[in-house]
Amino acid sequence: NETHSSCTRPRARSVLATLAAVMRVLGLDLGSKRIGLAVSDTEASFAFPAGTLRSTGRKADIAAVCEIIAEREIGAVVVGLPRHMDGRHGPEAAAAERFAAALQKSSGVPVETLDERLTSQEAERVLLAQGHAPSRSRPRVDEIAAAILLRTYLQMRDVAERPEGED
Repeated sequence: NETHSSCTRPRARSVLATLAAVMRVLGLDLGSKRIGLAVSDTEASFAFPAGTLRSTGRKADIAAVCEIIAEREIGAVVVGLPRHMDGRHGPEAAAAERFAAALQKSSGVPVETLDERLTSQEAERVLLAQGHAPSRSRPRVDEIAAAILLRTYLQMRDVAERPEGED
């Protein structure tokens, strides 16, 4: 019996590791008017713009995001952390950190923050390259910024999880 149980433990860990790797991640670009949304594929390899939510206050916003987490079977969330260009945290960054903590408590899924400097500018460049005026499609800027944030997060996580010496 003891041999059997020691044989099943490594298998159980690999199944858990596989299950943990097969989950969607939600990216959030918080704004005063809208929250940009992006969702990964189930392998958490690719980030896709997923629309916006109209921001109506932290409590209602958290409830709406919790619904999305349940509906789309989200396993983790990354929230954009708006820092000043010199890296300092301002009031918006403090608000994003409070939102992330409250979301994690309400949803029960891990919520991390990630520096989002320049994601909106990059999103505007993407829209310009596609022939769209960013000023006329602010919601699209927000969801693309969320996708850029999520893509960055997934790439950083992939690099961090890669065994040493593997490129």
